This record gives sequence, structure tokens and C-alpha cells, in this order.
Amino acid sequence: MKGQRTERLSGEFQKEISSIISGELKNRYPGLSAIISVTSADVASDLKSAKVFVSIFDTNEQRREESFEILKDNAGFIRRCLSRVMRLRTVPEIRFFLDDSMEYGAKIDKILSGLDTGNDK
Repeated sequence: MKGQRTERLSGEFQKEISSIISGELKNRYPGLSAIISVTSADVASDLKSAKVFVSIFDTNEQRREESFEILKDNAGFIRRCLSRVMRLRTVPEIRFFLDDSMEYGAKIDKILSGLDTGNDK
């Protein structure tokens, strides 16, 4: 069971990582996809690791995948940036995961909007 401290830290991680991606990382890699959203962060109770779920919106699938690879490759850089902002003895190791729930929801909405409701009788 997660404690109140780890839940609070998860929220702070989500906010700070989002800020780092849109600021410092975007400056390092101008080709990074325009819309990268940190959907959630899950900090382990022992504070050794953190799972960070991101959603990347891009019309170009290749650029979307490249952006995700840039995030994964720069996990150490993001961790260092976090260590400057957050007052923790050790900043957890960060692992990124792709969250496709937004795209899946949009796909379902598109399918449902294409269905005939049958109320035009």
C-alpha cells in the first residue's frame, strides 16, 4: 500500500518531469515531438525507482517513436535535473513507459461517432 508521502512525491515527480521535458530537454533536442504529456508517475515505496508514463502526440509515427527513445536515453539527464529541484537524499531511477490510453480513447470515439444510432426512423 502506498503511503501519503510516496503519493505526494509521485505528483511532484509528474509535475517536475513534465517541466524538464518541455524546457531543458526540448532545448537539447529541438526535434522532440511538440506534445509530450506526463500522464502519471509511480514512485516505489522504497524510493529507489519511479515509473513515468508519457503520452506522445505526433502525426508522424517515426518522430513519435524517436521522441520516446530520446526520453528513455535521457532518463539520467532528467534524474540529474530532478536532483537539483527536489530535496531528496537520492532521486529514484527513472523508467519511461508509453501510455497509449489517450490514442486508444480517441480511436474508440472515432469509431463510435461513425456508428449510426438508428434513431432516424
